Amino acid sequence: MTSSPHILQPASVQRVMLKVLVALTPGIAAYVWFFGAAILVQLALASVTALAAEALILRLRHKPVLLFVTDGSALVTAWLVALTFPPIAPWWLTVCGVLTAIVVAKHLYGGLGQNPFNPAMVAFCTMIVAFPQLMSQWPHVEFHSFSVQFNAIFGGLFGLQRQLDAIVMATPLDALRTVLRDPEQVATIAGILGEHATFGNIGGRGWEWVAAGYLVGGLWLIQQRIITWHIPVAFIATLAIVATAFNMINPQHFASAHFHLFTGGAMLGAFFIATDPVSGATTPLGKLIFAAGAALIMLIIRNFGAYPDGMAFAILLMNLLVPLIDMHTQPRVFGHKSPPRGGKEP
Repeated sequence: MTSSPHILQPASVQRVMLKVLVALTPGIAAYVWFFGAAILVQLALASVTALAAEALILRLRHKPVLLFVTDGSALVTAWLVALTFPPIAPWWLTVCGVLTAIVVAKHLYGGLGQNPFNPAMVAFCTMIVAFPQLMSQWPHVEFHSFSVQFNAIFGGLFGLQRQLDAIVMATPLDALRTVLRDPEQVATIAGILGEHATFGNIGGRGWEWVAAGYLVGGLWLIQQRIITWHIPVAFIATLAIVATAFNMINPQHFASAHFHLFTGGAMLGAFFIATDPVSGATTPLGKLIFAAGAALIMLIIRNFGAYPDGMAFAILLMNLLVPLIDMHTQPRVFGHKSPPRGGKEP
C-alpha cells in the first residue's frame, strides 16, 4: 500500500475552469439551435470585456497579469453573465454587467477566492434593477435571422436603429406570471400552457432543451469530480418537492415541478452557479442547506415575487448566510466528540 497523497491528476484553477467552460457547451449549442447565434456574439463580447478588465485591474493592483488572466476564472464569469442576460441585450448592457462582475464583485473584495458574492449574479441583479425593460427583452424561439439579432445588439453603435418588434417575446416564466396575475383574465395553468406559443412539452419551448444541455454538462462535471453531488441534488430535489406541493395545493395557479426545473435558470443555477466554490458553502451538510435554501427562495420569488425568475436573488441571499452555515456545519474532527453548536470544543 503506497503512502498518501493519493492524487492521480494534478488539479489547478485553469484546469477546473476549462472543464466548466466545456460543460457549458451543450447548453450553448441548444441555445444557438433554438434562438440563433446572438448568444455567441454576447459570449465573445463578454469574454473580451472580462479579459480586458481583469488585465487592467491586475496591472493597477501590481499583480502578475498573465498568471491570473490565463487561469480561466474571468472567462467563466463572463460566460455566466452572457448566458443569464438576454442574448439580444444591447452591447453596452453586457459590457456594464461584465465590468460590474469583474471590477466590483470580484476585485473590489480582493480578487479570485476572496469574493463573498457570486460575481455573475451580482451583475445580473444590478442590471435587472437598473434596466428592467432591457433585461426582459428575449428573442422569439426559432428566429434565426442573425442580421436582425446583430442589429438588436449593436443598434445605435453603427448608426443603426435598434428594432425589436419582430424578434422579442416573453419568456415562459414571465408569460405565466403576467397572465395569472392579471385580475381581468380568468386563466389557469392548463389553459396557458396549451395556448401560449412560448411553452413546450416540458417547460419553455426551446428552453427545455437548453436546460437539458446544462443538465448533461453538469452531470459531466460531477463525473469529473469538479463539483460534488450535494448542491445539484439538494437544489433539484428541493425545487421539485416544493413545486409539487404548491401544484397539489392549487394546480390551477402553480406550475408543476418539471416546468420549473426545465424553464429559466434552474439547471444553470444548480450545476454552474450555486456550485461556485468561493461564494458557496464548503462543508457537505452546508452545501445541502445552501442549495435547499436557494431553491426555496427562487421558487417563492417565481410564485409570489415581482421578478419572473429569482435565481440570482436567491443565490445572493444565501451567499450572505454562508459564513453562518459553514460555522454550524463543521464536521467532527476524527478522534474527538462532536463539537457543540458554534464549532468550538469545550
